[in-house]
Amino acid sequence: MSGALLSVKGVNRTFGTGPAAVHALRDVSFDVEPGTMVALVGRSGSGKTTLLNVVGGLDRPDSGSVVVDGLDLGGLDEDGLSKLRRERVSYIFQTFGLIPVLSAAENVGVPLRLARAEPAEREKRVALLLDLVGLAGHAEQRPGELSGGQQQRVAIARALAASPRLLIADEPTGQLDAETGLAVMALLRGVVESEGVTAVVATHDPVMMALADRVIRIADGHVTP
Repeated sequence: MSGALLSVKGVNRTFGTGPAAVHALRDVSFDVEPGTMVALVGRSGSGKTTLLNVVGGLDRPDSGSVVVDGLDLGGLDEDGLSKLRRERVSYIFQTFGLIPVLSAAENVGVPLRLARAEPAEREKRVALLLDLVGLAGHAEQRPGELSGGQQQRVAIARALAASPRLLIADEPTGQLDAETGLAVMALLRGVVESEGVTAVVATHDPVMMALADRVIRIADGHVTP
């Protein structure tokens, strides 16, 4: 068995049947080594989001295998996939996905509450992560009181809260201006190194491609490592 943190082998995913069928993924195979950041690049409709959903256990492939941190996702039931997403895989979305009525600190602490972490341990981890993303002074502010870039930083901190092995980000700078997007991309690069997490980031941004350890291109469902 390889030392890959993520191993995708012969994955196919089709939506619909007959002439109207959409072949979103076609015989996709690649490995991602631990502690690296991969940029997943392709046009809209190329299969990027479908691939991220399959890798993170949000969708199941029609055939092929996905192994994350030694776990074959094909052998997991829905409870097992939920456990995987709580403990080993975290997501960062383009739309931030923060809970409006909670403060920045409370949003970051949500995964730790779900994991039933001790309050003192939870508070310590939340404070460390908000400091890591440069928001130590904004802990009590709610999402509506923060800029888009600050909200995405909170989302990154929340994604790291439970110390995931794999971080999946789908166009994380898509709603940010160029300068803010650059800062968030540099932050992602930094947290991969400081937290030892493996990241797969779907992006159109050439700066993110330059910051990544590796670029995987996808077109019409086919991936070229």
